[in-house]
Parts: sequence; structure tokens; C-alpha cells
Amino acid sequence: MLRVVPAAKFMLTLLIVGSAWKIQDWRYGKVLAEQARLQAETLSQLTMVAMAQQKAEEEKRLALEQRLSTSEQTHYRALSDAQRDQDRLRDRLATADVRLSVLLDADDAAGCAVPAATGPGGVDHGAPRARLDPAHAQRIIAITDEGDRGLIALQACQAYVRALGQ
Repeated sequence: MLRVVPAAKFMLTLLIVGSAWKIQDWRYGKVLAEQARLQAETLSQLTMVAMAQQKAEEEKRLALEQRLSTSEQTHYRALSDAQRDQDRLRDRLATADVRLSVLLDADDAAGCAVPAATGPGGVDHGAPRARLDPAHAQRIIAITDEGDRGLIALQACQAYVRALGQ
């Protein structure tokens, strides 16, 4: 019987140690489950924040695209209006409906027999003027047309850069 008691003590010790391990396992399981829940909540919050930032960036991009589209339409309209006006002027020059002339310096025109051409409402009453050859007038109109298109394109580029900077 003396041998039964140490075996029973050993068995009782094993039972207590096993129970302690089981209790420790339950506690550790609860801690791990709580950490997993907190990590899932944090991950969910980070995902929602990232989605909100992505949506805000998308809205900014769409607003910028809308502004650029409006700016492009405005500048295209200005370019087509300028081109239409240049075409009209070129047509009027070709039909001799309008003649380009230049104001001459009074000192240079003293010995010249250029008639003084004044238009209705002109400011230079009686100042000597010289009419340009229609071919030269066409070349001048072409040069100013290119200049107008260049200025309109420059304004469009500046508006684009300003829109990107906002």
C-alpha cells in the first residue's frame, strides 16, 4: 500500500499540472482571440480610411478633368473665333472690299505724292497713308493669324498649368 500512495500523488500531480495547462490554454486562447479581433478592427479602419482617401483623390481628379475640359472648350472656341475673323478679313482683302494701309511719317512723305486717305471716324485727318499691295496684305494677315493662334495656345497652356496647380 505504500507504493500506491506515491503513485496516487504522482497521478494527482499530473492531473493538477494537466488542468493548469488546460486553464492556461483557455486564457491564452482568449488573449489571442482578443488580439485577433483588435487587429481585424484596426485593419478594417485602415481600409476604410484608405478607401475614403482614394475616393477623395478620385473626386479631385474628376473635378480637374472637368475644369480642363471646360478650359479646353473655351480656348478652342476662342481659337475658332479668331480663325473665323482672320478668314473673313482675308476674304475681304481678296475681294478688295477692304484695303490695308499704313500711316506714313510726315517727314518721309513730304516729297511723295501719296493721297491722304481718311476713313470715316478716322483719327488721322489728312495724314499721308500708303495702301499695301493685296498680296503683301495677305501675308501680313497670315502672320497675324499665326500670332493670334500662338497667343491663344499659350493662354490655354497657362490655364492648364494653373488648373494643375490648384
